[in-house]
Amino acid sequence: MKDSHGVVIVFNADIPSHLKEIEMWYSCFVQQQFLQDTQCLLIAHHKPGSGSDKGNLALAPPLKKLKLVHSNLEDDPEEIRMEFIKYLRSIINSVSESRDREEMSIIT
Repeated sequence: MKDSHGVVIVFNADIPSHLKEIEMWYSCFVQQQFLQDTQCLLIAHHKPGSGSDKGNLALAPPLKKLKLVHSNLEDDPEEIRMEFIKYLRSIINSVSESRDREEMSIIT
């Protein structure tokens, strides 16, 4: 966890107990490490044929601010891949900007 720049939390959206567990993971990996919410990605995985309602997840208030992506690898594997690439790009940009600021503070 130390010196991490981002966190991806993947959970089975069809299992209600996972909604409570991701609160714990969020607390440990995001809040305690002082990461920004933009540095976290939630992936709610749905098994094929589960018929679960993607728009009706009862997330805890702090989790509602996070980027949430629904995945079902049989229906649309490309969508999750593209969302993950966007997330990685944002983390890379954030790390690059932070290093640039650090270098400028050393120079000046």
